[in-house]
Amino acid sequence: MELTANKIRARDMAYTGAMVALTAICSWISIPTAIPFTLQTMAVFLAVGLLGGKRGTIAVTAYVLLGAVGAPVFAGFSSGPAVLLGQTGGYILGFIGSALLMWGLEKLWGTGLKALGVSMFLGLLVCYAFGTAWFMFLYTKNTGPVGLWTVLGWCVIPYIIPDLVKIAVALGLTARLRRHVK
Repeated sequence: MELTANKIRARDMAYTGAMVALTAICSWISIPTAIPFTLQTMAVFLAVGLLGGKRGTIAVTAYVLLGAVGAPVFAGFSSGPAVLLGQTGGYILGFIGSALLMWGLEKLWGTGLKALGVSMFLGLLVCYAFGTAWFMFLYTKNTGPVGLWTVLGWCVIPYIIPDLVKIAVALGLTARLRRHVK
């Protein structure tokens, strides 16, 4: 029995590591702007979709922690606490909030693709909320007051359609690959 438990743990670690690596690669595919266009959110959704709430959240958290300690896994090969405390930090930390919400909704609604699609959308809203609040705080602290609608225009509205496409791609990949991930 112990051998089986060890195999499961090794498999979980391998899947988790693969999703951390995929998230890093997706962050490197980037169009630099104030908040870079990356594929990170797609990788976050895919991690939870393929691995389930618990393992997916562990993978997302491991990715953020890896970047926090200095591995160049964030957009533009950046890393460290300065990135998390910078203007994109709230969005990166929002990935953990997204994954946690998706995990909780998985427990309520199950793992069907419709439920997963709704949880991905709601997870995206959590990421937007974390990131926008942090961006507004930093901008106000460093530059002066800024309105919510202005920040949404800079940091959220241009990303909505690309992020919805990422959700669709993550759902499609989850539907095709889920049976291969145990």
